Amino acid sequence: MVHTLSILVVDDNRIRASIIEDGLREAGHGPVHVITEINEVASRIGEIAPDVVIIDLENPNRDMLEHFFALSRVLQRPIAMFVDRADPGSIEAAVDAGVSAYVVDGLKKERVKPILDMAISRFNAFSRLRGELAAARSELEDRKTVEKAKGILMRTRGLSEDEAYGLLRKTAMNQNRKIAEIAQSLITAAGLLEP
Repeated sequence: MVHTLSILVVDDNRIRASIIEDGLREAGHGPVHVITEINEVASRIGEIAPDVVIIDLENPNRDMLEHFFALSRVLQRPIAMFVDRADPGSIEAAVDAGVSAYVVDGLKKERVKPILDMAISRFNAFSRLRGELAAARSELEDRKTVEKAKGILMRTRGLSEDEAYGLLRKTAMNQNRKIAEIAQSLITAAGLLEP
């Protein structure tokens, strides 16, 4: 199966970059873009807009790792990172930065494709979980808003909890809006009316 992912390889060592590039091309991936000037990475990523980024740092110092971890946090793309040595702190920082695969001492042409596939799978799974978490938080906030609005209606109009919810629901249906939106409008209006 031929893949149509746009892949960016970042490596200041041309020989190591060619190992990754060869592994990707043999696996049927293309187009593959290679950047060997580390200082140009951020601007080139904007130009290329790759689907996946593979970074090979060989023996990075702490500043270089921090630079790429900061980049990883904003990219929102699958990232596979190869290094020759790492300490537990670097691995933990890579995971926190959203690096999908952090491979220590594993740069071999035949390993590039499975590591890339794993990075994409982990990124997709993490993105799905992040989306589900955001939806759950939003739903929780909506419930809190509706509860607060029900309290206002119960207090100001003498309604029961069910009657207050029914009034919010009916108003939302009549205005073709979400109950949480109606509840927020009510809370805002009640705040304006307070002395």
